[in-house]
Amino acid sequence: MARNKSKSEPTWSDVKAKLVPFDRTGLLGLVHDLYAASKENQMFLHARFDVDKDGLEPYKETIARWLWPDVLRNQHASVVKAKQAISSYRKATGEPAGIAELMVFYCEQAVGFCSSVGYQDEGYLNALIRMFEQALAVTDQLSDSQRGTLIARLDRTRDVGHDLGYGVGDDMDSLLAKYVSA
Repeated sequence: MARNKSKSEPTWSDVKAKLVPFDRTGLLGLVHDLYAASKENQMFLHARFDVDKDGLEPYKETIARWLWPDVLRNQHASVVKAKQAISSYRKATGEPAGIAELMVFYCEQAVGFCSSVGYQDEGYLNALIRMFEQALAVTDQLSDSQRGTLIARLDRTRDVGHDLGYGVGDDMDSLLAKYVSA
């Protein structure tokens, strides 16, 4: 007996069609329910509507947790989860200065953790170098006043990168020279 093909997965168009009959009160109720459903939704809405005095803080907390885990509590690092925080912020606001700040913070946390505990995971270090380049690329698009502080922080990160071995500092030297004219 042949099985019937299952209905295709729902899409945004399907959801959008269901939203059409909602009035203002109904939409507010729906957004409230989404807000209450998860911390990630709360972070997204806070960032999107700029209602938190430091909308970057929850994203930084996530990055710090996953890039600088508490090894005494047997926590593990996760580059993927740290990067997801940046991606979530990008989706919520798309604001380049905030994205650059999170990327620079990522680099600071990663080199700090490696330097502090002697962490030498190749994938972690490769992700650090890729994020360093992405941070430089995004920072390069900012105004001079915004760019200066972030470049100085990346330069300090590069200095620490030389102590990590595996050519991390050398790679950072090359990237910094590529994006910052002497």
